[in-house]
Amino acid sequence: MTWAPFYRGDGIERPVTPPPAPPWRTFPRASQHHQFQPPPGLVEAVNAAVLLRRPLLLRGPAGFGKSTVVEQVAHELALGRVLRWQVTSRSTLKEALYRYDALGRIHAQNLRLAHAPSEADRDDIADFLQLGPLGTALLPTESGRPRALLIDEVDKSDMDLPSDLLDVLERGEFEIPELARHPVREIGVRLWDSTETTAVHNGRISCREFPFIVLTSNDERDFPEAFLRRCIRFTMPRPTVRMLERIISAHLGGTDAASALVGEFVERIEQGERLAIDQLLNAVYVLRETHVPDSAQIRDLLLRDLAND
Repeated sequence: MTWAPFYRGDGIERPVTPPPAPPWRTFPRASQHHQFQPPPGLVEAVNAAVLLRRPLLLRGPAGFGKSTVVEQVAHELALGRVLRWQVTSRSTLKEALYRYDALGRIHAQNLRLAHAPSEADRDDIADFLQLGPLGTALLPTESGRPRALLIDEVDKSDMDLPSDLLDVLERGEFEIPELARHPVREIGVRLWDSTETTAVHNGRISCREFPFIVLTSNDERDFPEAFLRRCIRFTMPRPTVRMLERIISAHLGGTDAASALVGEFVERIEQGERLAIDQLLNAVYVLRETHVPDSAQIRDLLLRDLAND
């Protein structure tokens, strides 16, 4: 495949079919568990977290593969589909455990009163409840193995969220107050990102096997000591030339045309620039093609320091 100017900036319509996408940009998104190359020490950290039933806190710059770790572990240990909770500054513990649409329930009740008064007493609370990613992760599984959960970018949370997580991570259980107060003792509740339901008894969910949890942090803040001591912590190391060559080979099947880019990438990181490994993959993917005009300009475009706009 050669570089082709799909867009030319002349306003002339040309039906164009782009070439196949890079393997890490195909949709639906495919797991990268085969391509991920764990750095030294990570395997031991994962095994410690699995053995001790503790969350694994991965720290390091963005774009170094932290979120891919859980995919590889879930695949190797046959833990099933990875549950994901993308943390923001507005995230709360409650939304991670369960979601309750109180307004939707009231609206449905009003519609029944208006159109079917005889059904006014029917209570459909289950239609307005759904377990969150953490709540689903705490459910028992048919296989008896734990579920896998990614809590991504926990350092972007409100200051109180890590402390709010402590009790649930320590006890492995939680209560849904709306169900605990409900006269029906067993109610089916929908799982996160699924059409499946599970029976919740007396409004309480308790895990049998603590889930394998990976929390990622881009080191944008510190965490309370009480939170840190409940986690197995691992900091992703700075990439070396050998490490990057392994990653490129896993994704693209060869590194011969990438040696200069890899060397430049490592040198710039050593000098304090903020770069992500996926930027390097993008650059290698494009610049290994033939007939790329002004490759220096393309390289600068794809390998811009993340700390500079």
